[in-house]
This record gives sequence, C-alpha cells and structure tokens, in this order.
Amino acid sequence: MRTVFLILSLLMACHAQAHQMKTAISRVLFNERTGNVEIMHRFYVHDAEHALGEITGKQEYLLENPEAQLQFARYVSAHFAMGLGEPKPVTLAHVGQEVDGKFIWVYQEMPAPAQVGELWFRFDALQDQWPEQVNQINVEGLGKVRSLRFDNRSRWQKLSF
Repeated sequence: MRTVFLILSLLMACHAQAHQMKTAISRVLFNERTGNVEIMHRFYVHDAEHALGEITGKQEYLLENPEAQLQFARYVSAHFAMGLGEPKPVTLAHVGQEVDGKFIWVYQEMPAPAQVGELWFRFDALQDQWPEQVNQINVEGLGKVRSLRFDNRSRWQKLSF
C-alpha cells in the first residue's frame, strides 16, 4: 500500500511540475508555396484561460467561447512583434485562432519580403502574468531552423541571414 501511495504521489508531483512549466512556442514559416510569412502561436489552454481571467476579472473558458478565443488572440498579437532589418514592428494580419485539445493556436501572416537580412522579434506574451514564462520562436523556411527564447528580461532579439 505504501508503494502505491508513493507512486501516486510521484505521478501527481510530476503532473503538477509539468503543468507549472510556463512556455509558449511560435512557428514563423516563410512559406515559399504561398509567398507568405505564416505565424502560428501555441499556448496551453489552461494558461490562456488563467491569464485571460486575470485580464478580464472573470473566469473565461476558451473551448466554449469564441469571443474569449478572439480576445486572447488579440492579447497575443499585442505581445508579439516582428521587424524586418530593424526592431520596428511590421503589420501582421490576424488570420484566426482555434482550440485544439489542450492548446490554443493563434494565427497571423504577412506577405514574404523579397529579401531577408535580419529579422527582429519581441515576444512577451503572458510574462506580465508569470515572470517565469518563456516564449520560443522557431523560424523556418530560410535554411536551417533558427530559434530564439524570450524570458521576462528579453526585449528585441535578432536573427541574421
């Protein structure tokens, strides 16, 4: 019986620890086929609901509420920026958002530039809620996949091509 209790305790601790990891991942794809830069942000639904509840002052359920999904997408868009050649945000079109299992996805895009020398990024979503939040950007379609990680001390970061 003690062994079963120990195993259950370890499993619960692992689950709680896994849930404590505050991370988001964004994929920035230079899609040669479409001629667009397609940006896909992925957040845990639980984290998004909690943050949105803090922002709005009421409990939000993303799965059941398309308006709350849109509100979270607007929040993400306000906390993500991309610059071409300088740390100055370009205009990104909002494409949509969706809940898929335990994740909420937010989609943006823009026409791909003719040439890319430097890409600048800022990504501080959810860091106003949780200082330990880490956001990662993976850039694809310009050769080898390149990545940047943003913690609560990060501002603009660049990748040179």
